[in-house]
Amino acid sequence: MRKSDAMTDHPFRPFADDAAVRAVGEGLLTRTLPRADWTHEAHLAATIWLLRERPDIDVDAEIAAIISGYNASVGGVNDDSQGYHDTITRCFLAGARLHLVGRPAGESLVAAVNALLASPMGRRDWPLRFYSPARLCSVAARRGAIAPDVAALPAADQGREFRAP
Repeated sequence: MRKSDAMTDHPFRPFADDAAVRAVGEGLLTRTLPRADWTHEAHLAATIWLLRERPDIDVDAEIAAIISGYNASVGGVNDDSQGYHDTITRCFLAGARLHLVGRPAGESLVAAVNALLASPMGRRDWPLRFYSPARLCSVAARRGAIAPDVAALPAADQGREFRAP
């Protein structure tokens, strides 16, 4: 496979409808989503759902507790080597916000999610455009959001760069 193919060819599991996306988001919040269903695609679907349909949730302030709590509820561990990863989460959160800025008004939830999954921002390796593997895989990156070391992470308003909290 050519390098250019590797950057554009990324299989993903699309969602069937808005109800399937909402089920993931609601299952995350209620901690009833089966662990096997907490996939990369589910992470991004839940993020889009939270941003679009749950204005009552301050995603920036609550995402770490939401995901960590869910992980623990299904028997997962959030430690220095597994479970919740703050920098990756916040990188994809920035990507989801950027993605939503360009979406058409009135677009269905499933269309927005599947378009994100099909885009470069939906790739599992998207954070590596901004972070070196060593930095992204560090304990510091897992435990808290850290600034990129390869390239600036774009912000949804395009007028500012991502800054770690």
